[in-house]
Amino acid sequence: MHEPVEPRGMANRLLTVEAMRRVDAAAIAGGIPGLTLMEAAGAAVAERARGLLPEGGRALVLCGPGNNGGDGFVAARLLAEAGYRVDLRLLGERGALTGDAALAAEAWPGPVGPAEAELAAADLIIDALFGAGLSRDLDGLARALVEAVNRADCPVLAVDMPSGVDGDSGAVRGAAVAATETVTFVALKPGHLLQPGRARCGVLHVADIGTGEAAFAAGIAGQDRVLFHNRPGLWTLPRLAAASHKYTRGHALVLSGPAYRTGAARLAARGALRIGAGLVTVASPASALPENAAHLTAIMLRACENADDLDDMLADERLNALLLGPGLGTGPATCDLVAVAAAAGRALVLDADALTSFRSEVRTLARHIRDGEASAVLTPHEGEFVRLFSGTEAVAEGLAKTERAARAARITGAVVVLKGADTVIASADGHIAINDHGSPHLGTAGSGDVLGGLIAGLLAQGMPPFEAACAGVWLHGDTGLRFGPGLIAEDIPELIPAVLRDLEGGT
Repeated sequence: MHEPVEPRGMANRLLTVEAMRRVDAAAIAGGIPGLTLMEAAGAAVAERARGLLPEGGRALVLCGPGNNGGDGFVAARLLAEAGYRVDLRLLGERGALTGDAALAAEAWPGPVGPAEAELAAADLIIDALFGAGLSRDLDGLARALVEAVNRADCPVLAVDMPSGVDGDSGAVRGAAVAATETVTFVALKPGHLLQPGRARCGVLHVADIGTGEAAFAAGIAGQDRVLFHNRPGLWTLPRLAAASHKYTRGHALVLSGPAYRTGAARLAARGALRIGAGLVTVASPASALPENAAHLTAIMLRACENADDLDDMLADERLNALLLGPGLGTGPATCDLVAVAAAAGRALVLDADALTSFRSEVRTLARHIRDGEASAVLTPHEGEFVRLFSGTEAVAEGLAKTERAARAARITGAVVVLKGADTVIASADGHIAINDHGSPHLGTAGSGDVLGGLIAGLLAQGMPPFEAACAGVWLHGDTGLRFGPGLIAEDIPELIPAVLRDLEGGT
């Protein structure tokens, strides 16, 4: 099995709500007053607000009863000092504020209006009602206020997290503000990247409020899960040496289904070749060879009728990365192919039919993976995930997507790529990455097959499974962002060279 991926700098790390509390506590214990941190947070909000307000414009600042509201009081004061007109409303009683929030409110020189009053016309609303640590569904006046904000015809700047979004899961707690932009502090939280919270955040900004690296390290210490934002810097792509040749770049084997079900495997194989695998072979039943041969040139062909043929083929140890699933067909024959592939101990990507064939039998699949000591990556979409993990703790009701993927990885001993607009990549050793780098235009037939090929191609070149999965997901997403409307799966591999060139130029 692969070694855990160590964090490459703090820029890629995400903080849970509890970890952020520990960061604040460590900074304060280290001698930084809490009010100093609040002033820095409010200043960051005010700075971004100035970029959204016209000169001399009106800001409506909605403050909640906790520290998020304290940040709002600071931002309101700084905007007023800068010459903007500020209307401040408080949810709750001013006298009920405590700690640093009470001190920030004392420094606000203007009137404090009641939250229940009708929202005044404004050029910008600053949502400082509730931050990432919201622990219950909004109701009553709080919910009514959030719904009024969403009806207002002006931009909304959220402080820390749009009010109503759970900071750990991205879930909407009853109702949530739909922000134009969000300013958060120290690091992103999972709820900024997980849907539906991601859609409520708008443009994200992360502000350094001076907590320091020691406090950050204290915040993430002792976590069972290591959370990352998936982006370059988390992984390193394979680089060619002067002496590199096709045999040093790995050989990916993609299994194809029968005649008239071969397209998915070809898409995957082209993805593996474009991402840099030195050799790629498609293995299919003999009856499907003519169909595959009519479409393939640089990609080689082998006949493979059953699990015994695959076992014979894998005597060649140069076949170091295998992809099974796209268009392969479901049933016992596919289960047998997976068992042989896992027993060979090669890098393994399982998708589509290879996953569905183990419907409700994930423990059997896990035994194959563990017994063969295979470095496996599973790439289910939501439907495949539910079918595969039915009856396990990975599909318990109310779990965040990160927790579902993490449990699935622990059950199988594999890296699990739970696909979607907020794809989550989880390893059995507790590393989790959330990907928000993508496009809805990737929601087209065959797109997931290409992703499987990209991951297989990276594995063939020696990337560790977690890194290969994270990189494959990001690169796949980048092609969707580049192409936009009209994208089809065949376009994705052809965009990969430009993505790779840009990444090399930026390093």
